[in-house]
Amino acid sequence: MANTYSRIYIQVVFAVQHRDSLIMPDWEEELFKYITGVVQNKDQKMLSINGTSNHIHFLLGMKPNCCLSDLVREVKKSSVQMIRKNGLSRFRFQWQEGFGSFSYGHSQLDYIIPYIARQKEHHRRISFKEEYISLLKEFDVEFNDDYLFNWIGD
Repeated sequence: MANTYSRIYIQVVFAVQHRDSLIMPDWEEELFKYITGVVQNKDQKMLSINGTSNHIHFLLGMKPNCCLSDLVREVKKSSVQMIRKNGLSRFRFQWQEGFGSFSYGHSQLDYIIPYIARQKEHHRRISFKEEYISLLKEFDVEFNDDYLFNWIGD
């Protein structure tokens, strides 16, 4: 699209099905590199990616011709296929349905990029559920607790 100029930054967050701790430290870097490749192959820019054993965060520099839902669907589908094909998980790996997406301005990148990089340290103090609900509230996103990632046992 000639003469189209934009800066769109979106943080995407999604969890392993049932929030199971299936992302192992010995292959998480391979997963993150693979997801980065999927994002780049869709002509989008990965600015930061990290997570814990049960969920991931990534920050995109998006072009306006991208449909975020389609991109996340492709990231989830192809990363599950890669995990299964390479036998990375001893268990049946699947992402939960849905995702969270949160927009940031250029001036906020100095905050959000290190925040994503420090996910493991961050989650020593706060659970994924607490973090996710906090993000939804901070961004004034309406949600229904009954459907929020099917919180089991919380």
